[in-house]
Amino acid sequence: MAHVLLIEPDSLLARTYIRAFQHAGHSAMHAASAQAGIDQADTHTPDIVILEIQLPTHNGVEFLYELRSYAEWQAMPVLINSYMSPADLRAVEATLTGELGVRAIYYKPRTSLQLLLRAVSEHVGTIA
Repeated sequence: MAHVLLIEPDSLLARTYIRAFQHAGHSAMHAASAQAGIDQADTHTPDIVILEIQLPTHNGVEFLYELRSYAEWQAMPVLINSYMSPADLRAVEATLTGELGVRAIYYKPRTSLQLLLRAVSEHVGTIA
């Protein structure tokens, strides 16, 4: 079982994901913005973060830089699940996976709930 932090601005989609995570035996919490995500992570340390890059106010990349600035969160698995176009995601992939330690990047329109649930299980199993 993993404790999942979902950072997703779409509340309807977030409710669907949260229910799926809970149904699969995980605990899950939702944040609609980067700042709310940092606040949630500070209050209830997650095992994994699933992040939409396109967020209001501060984007997901800014969230990642802040997250990684804390020693205790530097190895926390992060998965990107975004509506950002595949071409745009590829353009920032090296920064996301190299510098910011993102484990996997998914394009929402092509990502099923089952794939996301498998990814959570796989990446939480890699926590040292």
